[in-house]
Amino acid sequence: MYAIEVEKLTKIYGKGETAVTAIADATLHVKPGELVAILGPSGSGKTTLLTSIGLINEPTHGKVVIDGAMVADEGWTPGLDLKRLRREKLGFIFQHHNLIPFLSAMENVMIALEINHLSRSEAKSRATELLTALNIGHRLNSYPTALSGGEAQRVAIARALANKPKVILADEPTAALDTDNGKNVMDLLKKLAVENHSAILVVTHDHRMVEGFDRIFQVSDGRISGEQTIKYKQPMYAV
Repeated sequence: MYAIEVEKLTKIYGKGETAVTAIADATLHVKPGELVAILGPSGSGKTTLLTSIGLINEPTHGKVVIDGAMVADEGWTPGLDLKRLRREKLGFIFQHHNLIPFLSAMENVMIALEINHLSRSEAKSRATELLTALNIGHRLNSYPTALSGGEAQRVAIARALANKPKVILADEPTAALDTDNGKNVMDLLKKLAVENHSAILVVTHDHRMVEGFDRIFQVSDGRISGEQTIKYKQPMYAV
């Protein structure tokens, strides 16, 4: 079963003469354990596609299935609890880490768990486990201003993984990083996709960052213009 199924997804903003089609007839499927890129220039519609898949931006037409659940079919599925599905099935990683500045690294991860009603002790244990696995266990009590860009992004990744989502969506996760740290993050995402059996979909405009992807969807002028399958190479950079 696919973790992400998208069929002929279209998103139109406005109506009549002012209508703008941001994405048109997009079809893609992502299996658990795959790292897949949506590659295209700014304004091509790739972020609109990602947010529609992520239950943030309601599609105008088309179908979206997440982990076997029909979430959109010519609009949101009636009676759908979007907030619950986002919490339980999806993890988000953004261009900017968006960490809460007055919380430590550990607390930034814990808050995602506590929202899902995990006890504080369980949340602390899970956050510590994740941050240690991501090689920043020594930064548990550090605040975002004391973290490097790569460290802060790892905390953001830990937060996205906190509730063991089946699907992780990343919007330009390396845009604020230098080349080496960016490639480290991409290698890390590939490792996590395989080990956690998660489907990871990454929006990027940077061709340098796609070496480790299983497949790449090219987006141009609101349409998927091609797909490329890439044989994954072992990471060249330390994770």
